[in-house]
Amino acid sequence: MKHLHCAALVLLLLPGDASAQSSDNPPSAYDKIWQHLTTWYDDKTNPVVQRVLFTGRFQHEFNTIDADQGDHDEWNTRRFRVGPRITLFRNYTLHVEAELNPQEIDPLYMRLTDAYFAWNRSAAFTLTVGKHGIPYTMDGATSSKELLTIDRGNLTNNIWFPQEYLPGVSASGRTGAWNYRLGTYSAGEQTREFGKFDGGLATLAVVGYDFAKKLGVDQAVLSGNYVYQNEDRDNTFTRQLGHILSVNFRLEAPKWGLRTDVSTADGYLSQRDLFGVTAMPYYNATDTLQLVGRYTLLTSDGPNGVRLGAYESSVVPGRGNEYNELYLGANYFFYGHKLKLQSGLQLADLSDSLANDGGEYSGVSWTTGLRIGW
Repeated sequence: MKHLHCAALVLLLLPGDASAQSSDNPPSAYDKIWQHLTTWYDDKTNPVVQRVLFTGRFQHEFNTIDADQGDHDEWNTRRFRVGPRITLFRNYTLHVEAELNPQEIDPLYMRLTDAYFAWNRSAAFTLTVGKHGIPYTMDGATSSKELLTIDRGNLTNNIWFPQEYLPGVSASGRTGAWNYRLGTYSAGEQTREFGKFDGGLATLAVVGYDFAKKLGVDQAVLSGNYVYQNEDRDNTFTRQLGHILSVNFRLEAPKWGLRTDVSTADGYLSQRDLFGVTAMPYYNATDTLQLVGRYTLLTSDGPNGVRLGAYESSVVPGRGNEYNELYLGANYFFYGHKLKLQSGLQLADLSDSLANDGGEYSGVSWTTGLRIGW
């Protein structure tokens, strides 16, 4: 672990631009480091293998909680993933990544995340087969490399499938201002690899439209996400949610932006129905400094339907029925989303008024950490 800390410190001390290399500027120190780290092979004239990239992410953070129900603090390697991404026969991609846990060592290997084969026919159509992400809700459709808050919000934690990577088949693409994704995934009993295929299926449909040109901004994507999952007790790759609907909006201008999410989900078995709203404005103070805010409201239609996030549940493992959160954070970009420091203060309250069986939480949480992606 000390070696990882030292490597991160070296990267922070290196000079270079905060943005990626442009065509008018010579490569920065960061450009050279990332090129050397990630590109293992690149030959467009090879008819079989055109490119081999080393992909992954390292995310390390510190969290501390001061709550009415107790205190908690810890250093945590939030994510550490590595693997190859290979371009074959010009239009095919083989991508495999494994999640590792350097804090425990035994076991070091935690699971496969991506393990898929994709046919990239055109920008309008890509077919993916294997274990890959199921992107819905605002934060769930955002890579952890590119989150504006240090971690995903509690709406996504409750309504999305946090395992994220499921075995399945999907088709996706973009044409003009439209984008889409259709997929079906195995929701059955999870294993560290592809699961046991002994449960139901989760089917995803996403349709989005970018109003950027009409509004004169960089991005203005309105997306509708719908998930249907067969009810099955063996579904452990997923949450116990049958019908899920999420409508989210991403607005981005040069100096500011706004992300919103309105989501609802029908629970089954012991899970109550859920409804959530998130609004996340942000402001780019400089080319390297970004300020972020977020408000989240999450409710269930009965007792014990809403769970807390990973750190807060260390203090209160129980559940409640109404969650309110205010997040204030800052991001400093050394090399865009590839190398950044993120820090956020979270004021959260979970009501347990319907059951009153130990799920109440009220506290302040601060998390700060290093994010490296390649």
